[in-house]
Amino acid sequence: MASYRVRIKRSAVREIEAIPTKKDRQRVVARIRSLADDPRPPGCQKLSGAEKYRVRQGRYRIVYAIEDDCLLVMIVRVAHRKDVYR
Repeated sequence: MASYRVRIKRSAVREIEAIPTKKDRQRVVARIRSLADDPRPPGCQKLSGAEKYRVRQGRYRIVYAIEDDCLLVMIVRVAHRKDVYR
């Protein structure tokens, strides 16, 4: 299976940079990188009403879209679990 490319929206980059602890930031970035090898890892959930998925990383949620035809994972949102769906 070919590896997917991962792109991150500018707004999601700002959200990652706003994560207060370096340890949490590093974990989120590592999880995002792992999506290139497996865009639908165990524990991911498809969001209702949209062609988007979410994966958990500690207290944070990573929301992303998958374009299988061009092997692309687009990171749409990264936020704390209490704020991510607002």
